Amino acid sequence: MPTEPVPAPAGATTASGDAPATHVVPPARRRRLLLVLAVVCALGYAADQVTKWLALQRLGEGEVVPVVDGWLALRLLFNPGAAFSLGEGTTWLFTAVAVVVVVVIVRVSRRLGSLRWALALGLLLSGALGNLTDRLLREPGFARGHVIDFIAYRDWFVGNVADIWIVGAAVAIGLLGAVGIGPDGSRDRPDPAPEADGDRGHDRTRAQGPRHDRAAGEPAEDGPRA
Repeated sequence: MPTEPVPAPAGATTASGDAPATHVVPPARRRRLLLVLAVVCALGYAADQVTKWLALQRLGEGEVVPVVDGWLALRLLFNPGAAFSLGEGTTWLFTAVAVVVVVVIVRVSRRLGSLRWALALGLLLSGALGNLTDRLLREPGFARGHVIDFIAYRDWFVGNVADIWIVGAAVAIGLLGAVGIGPDGSRDRPDPAPEADGDRGHDRTRAQGPRHDRAAGEPAEDGPRA
């Protein structure tokens, strides 16, 4: 009777040893990781939107409130550009990029198998959605809205909580890629296969040298006789 093929375990290779087999993520584990991603995204998005609302309520535009003297301050700005007030004048382009980032994250999450990737993608999605909400819903118009920035880093740039999530996620994803961990939890450099028991026994036999069979009455050959 024909049987159903069984998925190969992670890191397994084909019979020829040429290429690794496909990494299969159990559906139950993928659902748990998607839940982690969703929770991280929801918390990050809420933190971004609440802090923006507080900035609008308590700060006047251009007002500077020192937090860490000379290093960090609160300063309300309406940014038409990218993260950290970069690329002003191309709001529609950054709106399109944000939409693409959200779509890519959703597609990658369909093969999610790594907790670290779930955390990183959750942060990235929360940051992208936080700033995309501003671009879609705030003045001066749909897809041209200005992002609320209020965290001033010295005289370098002004950002928001969503920017922090985006940069943190980008660093995490870069580190995961550097060590070879994929979104599905597979590794680019799997551990070498353990040596077979038969091979180890054969090596031990060779290391011990010829054995002496006293039961058969054969003399031991410990070395040349005088």
